[in-house]
Amino acid sequence: MILGIPKETPWLKGSRERRVGLSPAGAAELVDRGATVVVQRGAGADTGFPDEAYERAGARIVATSEEVYRRSRVICKVGRPSEAEGAYLEPGQVLLGFLHLATAPRAFLKRLIESEVTAIGYEIIQEPSGRLPVLGITSEIAGKMVPQLAGRLLERGRGVLLGGVPGVPPADAVILGGGTLGFYAAQSLLGVGASVCVIEKDLRRVSELDRLLGGRAVIATSTRYNLETFIPEADVLIGAVLQPGERTPRLVTRRMLRSMGEGAVFLDFSIDQGGCAETSRPTPTEEDVYVEEGVLHFCMPNVSSLVARTATDALTNAALPYIEALLAAGGDLAQAVSQRPELARGVYTHRGAAVHPSLAGAELPYRDLRELLSGGEGTGCG
Repeated sequence: MILGIPKETPWLKGSRERRVGLSPAGAAELVDRGATVVVQRGAGADTGFPDEAYERAGARIVATSEEVYRRSRVICKVGRPSEAEGAYLEPGQVLLGFLHLATAPRAFLKRLIESEVTAIGYEIIQEPSGRLPVLGITSEIAGKMVPQLAGRLLERGRGVLLGGVPGVPPADAVILGGGTLGFYAAQSLLGVGASVCVIEKDLRRVSELDRLLGGRAVIATSTRYNLETFIPEADVLIGAVLQPGERTPRLVTRRMLRSMGEGAVFLDFSIDQGGCAETSRPTPTEEDVYVEEGVLHFCMPNVSSLVARTATDALTNAALPYIEALLAAGGDLAQAVSQRPELARGVYTHRGAAVHPSLAGAELPYRDLRELLSGGEGTGCG
């Protein structure tokens, strides 16, 4: 089976994606298992992985992304393909990446259906426990980056030090969502001395967060009353809201943001699924901070690309078991799912149909994935 790694072309104009779909170490693992790996020239350059590193791993370097797509049956990406890349998709291919199809252009969705691509979103591969094994690692990275991102923005805004100093109180941080990203954001902010409140809707998770954070943070249930009570007190507001595969609910109104006052900071890590505030809009880079209602907005969808080497290595570690399952199954989705059942939760499209519930209302041909797989229909990959 031939697996391809194209150079990332961001779907958001003006942005830069420094990560790459698979590290040389991951490529070496797949080559050792009998796969042929083709890599576009320069694909790993921004990550610190030169072409020579992939060649030493046994991969083949090709000149263009079109050549990668034309030669490969499995495409390993980080983000959703660009419009130009969409034209290269071919019947029977498997596409892996953070696809976020809940906010994808309709033209791209139609292209996936028409080309009969099996599209697997890393962000929705989910174990029975609810754990998101691939998305979780990028969420952990983003959460751990919060102090450095928020700290720099507070310098530009209120001139407040996150941890304060003796005689001067620390910054107040409010985190919306207590999942993986929210937890690591809280843990990291507490580590630098900030005052932290986490607002979470799941009551079981509320109790768990209180235990995990050792009672050092305020944990509140997600109600409008609590949002309107805690947000005005925040120097830093962090959007870490997630509904896997679906558009993020807009919990934060303009009025709530206005109540925070001039120079406050809002980091919306939910932006790749549409954002959790009325004022949220994707921004290409970390420099593209904008001000709405007096609040500095940071809404960069691919924030972990700022630490591209760490993020690529971590993504490779998390995604490799699923890529290996496809390889062991000869590219047959039904067999791969039998080895890794959680992989089924990550499939958006298969055999010319939408198969994920989040796409059921998208006016696309819709089928139940279990019916397709039980009929013995694989991905058609060899």
